[in-house]
Amino acid sequence: MFAVHHSTLAHPDEVAALLGGYHGDPCGFLGLHRGGEGFILRVSAPGAQQVNVIDSEGKVLLALSCVDPRGFFVGTIAREQPFAYKLQIHWPDAVQIVDDAYRFGSFIDEADLYRFVQGDHTELYRVLGAQPRILDGVAGVGFAVWAPNARRVSVVGDFNGWDGRRHPMRLRHTGGIWELFVPGVQPGMHYKYELIGADGHLLPLKADPLGAWAELRPATASRVAPQSEYEWQDAAWMSQRASSDPRAMPMSCYEVHLDSWRRHANDARLSYRDLAEQLIPYVVEHGFTHLELMPIAEYPFDGSWGYQPVGLFAPTSRYGTPDDFRAFVDAAHAAGIGVLLDWVPGHFPTDAHGLARFDGSHLYEHADPRQGFHPDWNTAVYNYGRPEVRSFLISNALYWLREFHLDGLRVDAVASMLYLDYSRKEGEWIPNVYGGRENLDAISFLQRTNELAYAEFPGVLMIAEESTAFTGVSAPVYMGGLGFGFKWNMGWMHDTLEYMSREAVHRSYHQNEITFSLVYAFSENYVLPLSHDEVVHGKGSLLARMPGDAWQQFANLRTLYSYMFTHPGKKLLFMGAEIAQGMEWSAERTLDWFLLDYAQHQGIRNLIMELNRLYRTLPALHEVDHDSAGFEWIDIGDAKASVISYVRRARDRDDFLVVVCNFTAVIRDDYRIGVPVSGQYELLLNSDDRRFDGSGAQVGPLLATDVTSHGRPASLSLRLPPLGVVILRPVAQHASNS
Repeated sequence: MFAVHHSTLAHPDEVAALLGGYHGDPCGFLGLHRGGEGFILRVSAPGAQQVNVIDSEGKVLLALSCVDPRGFFVGTIAREQPFAYKLQIHWPDAVQIVDDAYRFGSFIDEADLYRFVQGDHTELYRVLGAQPRILDGVAGVGFAVWAPNARRVSVVGDFNGWDGRRHPMRLRHTGGIWELFVPGVQPGMHYKYELIGADGHLLPLKADPLGAWAELRPATASRVAPQSEYEWQDAAWMSQRASSDPRAMPMSCYEVHLDSWRRHANDARLSYRDLAEQLIPYVVEHGFTHLELMPIAEYPFDGSWGYQPVGLFAPTSRYGTPDDFRAFVDAAHAAGIGVLLDWVPGHFPTDAHGLARFDGSHLYEHADPRQGFHPDWNTAVYNYGRPEVRSFLISNALYWLREFHLDGLRVDAVASMLYLDYSRKEGEWIPNVYGGRENLDAISFLQRTNELAYAEFPGVLMIAEESTAFTGVSAPVYMGGLGFGFKWNMGWMHDTLEYMSREAVHRSYHQNEITFSLVYAFSENYVLPLSHDEVVHGKGSLLARMPGDAWQQFANLRTLYSYMFTHPGKKLLFMGAEIAQGMEWSAERTLDWFLLDYAQHQGIRNLIMELNRLYRTLPALHEVDHDSAGFEWIDIGDAKASVISYVRRARDRDDFLVVVCNFTAVIRDDYRIGVPVSGQYELLLNSDDRRFDGSGAQVGPLLATDVTSHGRPASLSLRLPPLGVVILRPVAQHASNS
């Protein structure tokens, strides 16, 4: 050891800059650095009384000198090579032994930085965020965050008294990423980032944009997630999924808001593992093929239902840990149920701890409010043209599919992403480079996300909630489409609910509302959605929207569901639809499960179970959903009687069903319809059956004779039930197929 003047070891201006939070290179100043006849060691420990350098056996090698009363220590040691050491820090109430964070070098590869700034990094969550690591035999956590315009970034948390002077981070100029390995930090610890903007102002503490675990709201810190040790048991499911064609398979989705589906008797919310024990068997019992979860990426405000996420990489802590969510998905797969997740890349909230003005600049969002602010939700809009933002969002989509084995993503509010003038008046938006209204950057981003998802995860479901006439939403990218597998059929939903809400006696004047969807039914790969959006904001429940007295309301609801399940397209029902929920949905209370004590509601439940069974087991109802070869009108024109009839065919055209829908409250005797072949038919469904709490009107006779009708060689003369749907199948066909 030797003596050197302290101002030579640590210039007062540099010390002041470090403690003031505006030092340009804290990692180049702190820690062990060559100087004089050996090494200079500088330590920032605000509030400490003394700092000693010790070896692995606890022997004191050097007592550092305090050169600034705010807590800056320095000393020299004569060594030829850098060496491993620890710091013995004497606080007023304790002595702490730690490894010095500033004796460890950079841990992010240049290749990762390059891919990030090029916009094609697909595993950014393995690079940024809080990564448990072992460096030089020392366990800790490598923290990394993108903040290119910050003057200083520090990681603060349980491990340093939330003091931003303790762990200022190293800036990697390629990419603007700040990093620091902090020894001794353990999984479960809370942390945030403290940033000073380019203007020198201290920003509100920020949660980690790539944090994999978050504190339970209303607290907003990120938590260090442990390396997952979950052992997946779904290899057979994943293998089968990869070889499947979702377009030709049944897909009946049960959309769920986890917080309000069901709760414990004491009103405590169910955990992911509780839901695995209760929700999944319920879905299986009712015959659904998929669960669709409303967003679970961490969000601070319950009232947003998850659609204003702050922690895109963190399954919400409301229901447990990330591994608990993995167990939930695994249990679903074991039960034969796919799991879809609502994903929200269209906008993000401006909570102070979130992404908005993250480093004091418009980093994730556009600076111009005509591009970067969403008027409908008072949220920020991602800058899809910025490469780093594309890396962030694409990595997030693939993260959910890769890390949690999800079977697909339902992308929220796609229309708002596609159009620059969405919900904007003239002068409130900026045209694209060609003068048009299409958001070319968003289109490119969606195309790339879908390409990568399908390339890595064959059989996955990428679904767009898209409400406009934008062409090619579910067409492949190589054909100029957006590359989604499916699109929600919002036109069908709107027209059908409009028609069904009319009094039956008025429907004859609005026949086009119930038939128009078949004009465009095969222009996209459609999902027919009766989602949460249709039972909120004063719209009432589906049951409440049905006209007539109580009997007619339930009959109309049975007719609606039966028509939906026989119409081309995959299916989606929001929770509560299956029990005829009477009240409008509220996220603040559970479903009204007591309704199942009443025959009418139990009847609806029985109908949904039967419709799902028929839909899954009858190829004609799902195999050729997205091709006109799977559907034929028998009669579209009987508006006076408000009756429509059609044929659904499987890939084997001899495998067909006949569907007749009577949208009036009267029985229609001797109603003749043309059918493809003569002979005996069997009744597969009568939505007016007593087991569904219908009137039990008989449908027969079911013998098709060689009397031509509707341009077909044979016909049936039926007795149609009131406000009812019947599904028929030729007996000879069933015998030949069985």
